[in-house]
Amino acid sequence: MTDFLLELLSEEIPARMQGKARADLEKLFAEQLAAAGLKAQSLQTFSTPRRLALIARGLPETTEAVSEELKGPPADAPDAAVDGFLRKAGLTRDALETRDVKGRATLFAVINKPGRATADVLADAIPAIIRAFPWPKSMRWGTASQTTESLRWVRPLQGIIALLGGYVVPCEVDGLVAGDSTVGHRFHHKGAVTISGVDDYASALRAAHVIVDHDERASIIRDGAAKAARDAGFVLVEDDGLVVENAGLTEWPVPLLGRYDPAFLEVPPEVIQLTTRINQKYFVVRDAAGALAPAFVCTANISAHDGGKAIVAGNEKVLAARLSDARFFWELDQKKTLGQHSEKLANIVFHEKLGTVADKVERVAKLARWLCEEGIVKGDAALAEQAARLCKADLVTEMVGEFPELQGLMGGYYAAKEGLDPQVAAAIRDHYKPVGQGDDVPTAPVTVAVSLADKLDTLVGFFFYLMPPTGSKDPFALRRAALGSLQLELDSNLRFSLLSLADRVIDLIAQPSSLNRQGTQGVGRTLKTDPKLGQHDVQSFDLLDFFADRLKVQQREAGVRHDLIDAVFALGGEDDLVRLLARVHALQAFVETGEGGNLLAGYKRAANILKKEGRGDASATVHTPETGGGIAQTGEEDPLSMVEDPGVALAVAEMAQPGSGLPYEPEPAEIALIEALDKAEPLAALAIHGEDFEGAMAALAVLRAPIDAFFDDVTVNDADPDKRTARLNLLARFRTAVHRVADFSKIEG
Repeated sequence: MTDFLLELLSEEIPARMQGKARADLEKLFAEQLAAAGLKAQSLQTFSTPRRLALIARGLPETTEAVSEELKGPPADAPDAAVDGFLRKAGLTRDALETRDVKGRATLFAVINKPGRATADVLADAIPAIIRAFPWPKSMRWGTASQTTESLRWVRPLQGIIALLGGYVVPCEVDGLVAGDSTVGHRFHHKGAVTISGVDDYASALRAAHVIVDHDERASIIRDGAAKAARDAGFVLVEDDGLVVENAGLTEWPVPLLGRYDPAFLEVPPEVIQLTTRINQKYFVVRDAAGALAPAFVCTANISAHDGGKAIVAGNEKVLAARLSDARFFWELDQKKTLGQHSEKLANIVFHEKLGTVADKVERVAKLARWLCEEGIVKGDAALAEQAARLCKADLVTEMVGEFPELQGLMGGYYAAKEGLDPQVAAAIRDHYKPVGQGDDVPTAPVTVAVSLADKLDTLVGFFFYLMPPTGSKDPFALRRAALGSLQLELDSNLRFSLLSLADRVIDLIAQPSSLNRQGTQGVGRTLKTDPKLGQHDVQSFDLLDFFADRLKVQQREAGVRHDLIDAVFALGGEDDLVRLLARVHALQAFVETGEGGNLLAGYKRAANILKKEGRGDASATVHTPETGGGIAQTGEEDPLSMVEDPGVALAVAEMAQPGSGLPYEPEPAEIALIEALDKAEPLAALAIHGEDFEGAMAALAVLRAPIDAFFDDVTVNDADPDKRTARLNLLARFRTAVHRVADFSKIEG
């Protein structure tokens, strides 16, 4: 066994690409080995800003010889068929064998492949790996770049080390010949660094001030930055992403503490953090009280003779210039009110079919006010409208122009500086929230009204114009908006009809604005689109189905089964998502009990029998006196649907006489099931009306034993057609009773 070292030296590799590059190098190398019948005992990859390397340990010195058989055409096949087989096998006719296959002479090719030296395999593999490397972005360089056939790499490739057992593997890529030397640190080491083999690679480069192990550099930065902050009396704000990025920017990392003028702390801390972290790649520090401190930790790529004083001074100067710009923007933006800033929104197109940002703000303001006026959100309607009208104003400020990540947040700061109501400032600040799983969910009523109105306006608008997400593409972040809407609705227990609210949004979209729209109807119905789309009828995508899918995603982490959500949605007519989820929770608790599981099994058995008898549609069940319930068919699926007061249901149930109207003497198990249904149906109806879904499940639970006994003791497909019909009707009644709670046919198991 022997070991192999590959190093690909280049100009600076972007830090964000290095992690994937290491994984890609390992994958490509393993694939090349596997194709030749080789496998290393272990693979290890490294990266620095200037190199990508791999060490393979435990490689055999040669591949094993293999013999491959190829079955060809019959021996008497036309010459053209035989010639084609010979070309495929790479043999001549005299090298073929003739064998008997089911009584017919058939040609076979036996191809013997002798073992190859591993060095020869690697000599072919290295150029193939380099040319196939999947950099997210790559470039050509030099005179060779005039042709598209020239080598591409992330930055100009400068050298190749390829050592197998200490010997150079002879190979060449685009004029670069593999060797045994590389370079050390740009400033600490001049000249070439010769590598004798795998075992001295890391140590030889360390002597040249290059730490090749990215994890080691990250550890040095993480620990060193924390110590530099601690030694100055501060606490480092942990930031693993920044650790990895700095590790990808340095070959010899040295964390250093710098400071800036405390006067800059007048600027919002988020601005300072973004300037420090995003623009300069510095770590943020806090004082003992947790407040932002006027200091930072930078990562030098050199051990300076003066201990880093000059490096720190240079970084302090650069950061001071950045913070001066931020303070200028902060002060300049405050020379106008948010109302004055918002006037510019009329010049920004939100979407060509949905008008300008000013149009969107107008819709959101009206909807936020309406949500409060209707009592859906228990907030001040006037404040909600005011916050909505100003919530997008910071998009045209200088600060958000420089730092788009601060949209909303800066509006909140400016609103507070302007002296607006704190509820308005908070709503402006947080109306984008939640922006993903794990983000804070606003609960302040005014904020909830604005946030929900903003998200629903976006969702309904794009669904109205038939622009839903497709596959992995979601350019308008509609999935995120739906998840955010769900979180707001569920956390604040907001009760409303989603489709009715969607219709209201469409009414707002249809009102005259920067776009002339007409002929709109409700989402989920047939819509007449914008005249620009050609005045034709199109079927809207179902917004409720979209929310159902998002609800499954959101509830999956909470352990809620997706099939139970389907079972409740399948009932139809339910678009109050708070009520729907309460029903789902009750259903899950029920089906996971022994009674619920047995009732589900009984339901499935009844449903299968009815399906075989051509009565598979639960909605078509006829509820007649012949089923044993004693209540005449009303024309509605539910015999109690015409009873306005569900309390009357209990009295109605007492009118039913078990077995009344049956043309035969029912068996005891039939009577027991009829009596159980007479009791369960009105109790379940009453519980559902009061949104006591646990109570509805409990009412259904009494059906478990009677349905089991019915199947044990009663012959459904009796030879007597009257008995057969009545018993099928009874099973249909049982199925309908269960369907009042959920469509059990959607439940798995």
